[in-house]
Amino acid sequence: MTHDELLDRYAELTVRAGLNVAKGQEVLITAPIEAVPLVRRITVHAYKAGATLVTTLYNDEQNTLARYVHGADASFDTAPAWLFNGMAEAFRGGAARLGIIGEDPALLSGQDTEKVARANRARSTAYRPALELITGFAINWCIISCATPAWAKSVFPELPPAEGLAALWRAIFKCTRADLADPVGAWEAHSKALRARTDRLNARRYKALKYRGPGTDLTIGLVDNHIWCGGASTARNGIVCNPNIPSEEVFTMPHRERVDGTVSATKPLSYQGSFIEGIRVRFENGRIVEAHADKGLDVFRKMIETDEGAARLGEVALVPHSSPIAASGIIFNETLFDENAASHIAVGQAYSQNLRNAHEMSKEQKQAAGANSSLIHVDWMIGSGQIDIDGVTADGTAEPLMRQGEWAA
Repeated sequence: MTHDELLDRYAELTVRAGLNVAKGQEVLITAPIEAVPLVRRITVHAYKAGATLVTTLYNDEQNTLARYVHGADASFDTAPAWLFNGMAEAFRGGAARLGIIGEDPALLSGQDTEKVARANRARSTAYRPALELITGFAINWCIISCATPAWAKSVFPELPPAEGLAALWRAIFKCTRADLADPVGAWEAHSKALRARTDRLNARRYKALKYRGPGTDLTIGLVDNHIWCGGASTARNGIVCNPNIPSEEVFTMPHRERVDGTVSATKPLSYQGSFIEGIRVRFENGRIVEAHADKGLDVFRKMIETDEGAARLGEVALVPHSSPIAASGIIFNETLFDENAASHIAVGQAYSQNLRNAHEMSKEQKQAAGANSSLIHVDWMIGSGQIDIDGVTADGTAEPLMRQGEWAA
């Protein structure tokens, strides 16, 4: 198939298997400006699926960078609350949410980390009303990627720009199954396999997960009424969607106060235009009390200081080391892909879908149950072929769950 044929298939996959756009539904898209060709194809397929209106908000990284070079100091405490309030209103009205990513992982690496932290905090605060509807799974939503020149250069620095961009597109098509004969059918089968795994985990009712490996000796307690999720899930509006394409993970909710021990990252983290490498932290009673990194430590520390919940876990996810993304041998420098190459954890906001009857609870009741609350949700990778994980039952029995990064049961 030609690139255009694959791009169109990818767009159709996004609409049908990712968002699963319903007739009469609006669609709100955010995307880098380089994604115009992909967005146009997605828009066509969305209207074919019955969408009433497709609205796209584009972002331009050069404009973002211009703010840090020329913006007044006070501007870094400002965010477009009017825009995010409008997005939240769209979601309350039933609009589907599609996020397309493809940012330069190192866009802000040379900028003042304090300004970056202030801008991120302001944005996260303003975005909170919309984010809560997404993390509460009130709507069908999906995140996909678009290859861009800057991102391709970070992944394939040794290749000429055009070849690097083409190589990244090939990797995206392969990892998302867009290059298969029936991508939508392939995702249905994949989601079925992930659902079988979550069914087994939900039946075991583990009270904790125990990790051991190089630089890692960590216990993650789970909330008592946790739910494992993975693959296609039903949003509260009744629409079945795949929130992430690609996705190889099964995930659930850690208890915000029951995480103890040390853990080392196994892949770099790209966060808001900065690289953080060699993360090593120690948890006590659910909170990070020591943090180290070989690169980007200042950025990492400011990230976990965003608010009280930013230094606690909101998600724990299991991914086999043999996943297609890991098998590609590519470090994508993008969490959407790299988190599906390795088991991972996320500091910050928890997903309500991982707590039984969470939609009936107040914020205070969720916190009492162990759910974490924060302005951020940042995944980072801790799995590898050297990590062993046990599931700990209610009576304290440790059962092999993963060995050398692969499922043991």
